[in-house]
Amino acid sequence: MDLRLQTRGGRIGDRLRQVAAHKLSGLERMEPALVRVEIEVISQKNSQRVEAVAATARKTYRAHADAREVESALDVVVDKLERQVRDHHKKRRARLIAGAGRVKSAQSSGEERDRATRARDGDETS
Repeated sequence: MDLRLQTRGGRIGDRLRQVAAHKLSGLERMEPALVRVEIEVISQKNSQRVEAVAATARKTYRAHADAREVESALDVVVDKLERQVRDHHKKRRARLIAGAGRVKSAQSSGEERDRATRARDGDETS
């Protein structure tokens, strides 16, 4: 995962880089296909705004948050990104399970299998 930090109206210190990498490590575990994460810190008069874009090969997740301190805004952004990834995984899983019901072998009941087995063995009595 490529982590890019940008700032407007301030400086990015080594501590902020370490904190961001630590907080985003959970997101990387949830979505191993993450290619890059871009974080932009915008310094305003009384607050800090953090905007983030997490990109995979096929999906892009976006989040933003405002807070007095950068670390707390980063916490909110990471929570939002994790929620988006979790919802996307649930959605994909639900589609996969729903599609499995359409497969003919999944729809056949045990009775149909028994009838097919008896017909194959030559024991059909009906």
